[in-house]
Amino acid sequence: MTTGKHMSLYWSLGTVLLLLAITAPTALAFGFGGATAARSQIPPLRWFGKTYMAIVRGVPDIAFFLFFVIALDQGFEYLRHKVLCPDWDQPIRQGNDFIVCTIAKLPLGNAPQWVHEVYGFALAVLTFAIVFGAFAANVLFGAMRAVPKAQLETAEAYGMTQRQINRRVLIPQMWVYALPGLSNLWMVLIKATPLLFLLGVEDIVYWSRELGGTKTPQFTEYPHGDWRMWYFAGLLVFYLCFTKVSEVVLARIMARLTRGQATAAGEAQRKAIA
Repeated sequence: MTTGKHMSLYWSLGTVLLLLAITAPTALAFGFGGATAARSQIPPLRWFGKTYMAIVRGVPDIAFFLFFVIALDQGFEYLRHKVLCPDWDQPIRQGNDFIVCTIAKLPLGNAPQWVHEVYGFALAVLTFAIVFGAFAANVLFGAMRAVPKAQLETAEAYGMTQRQINRRVLIPQMWVYALPGLSNLWMVLIKATPLLFLLGVEDIVYWSRELGGTKTPQFTEYPHGDWRMWYFAGLLVFYLCFTKVSEVVLARIMARLTRGQATAAGEAQRKAIA
């Protein structure tokens, strides 16, 4: 279990954790932006926010991942092609082929391998953030509407501006209502990380299948037979442990946020203390 191939499996665990560490706050930022836009008094912004939530949430994740990554990659290359190769006289779409000039490709064909891997990982992070950002936007939108309207009206009566009301009253209060939904979304995000395999990123699912199957090459690279059951059982244990730790951390965060709040959880805390 210490061959060079197995080291790739262990490094892929770090890839999954890094994806979660980057995607979670990015998706939350997308969600906050979408929820804020959906509550905007400006009709185009409001329409954009609600359309974003409706379309992305209504498309299956796998279909979105398979389509969006290709479309995004080709979109970047198309823009670079128009800027860097203005004299190109051939059609970009040639049947099923998408052909741009060499210097417009992302990444460049002569780029180091790590550039290709970072680019693929960045596309994966952006795709995950957009998809789960739509779900986070729906959760935050509902949480903002759950904040008692009387508190917002009282703040307005005291002369606060809309920006002050949002910063001092609405946003601090909404997290109490949003955290249960965001907790579920975090769990779904953890379980969705195997979709990295569909995006071309060599994650733990890829290496478990690669190493677990029977191989004919050198003994030092694949020192066992078909062990896929054991590798995927290891994945099961990893995800169960990770989600359990997440549950404990999220429960503590929820207890901290509901302390002193006029919510069911806050009432339960006060009764327990009494």
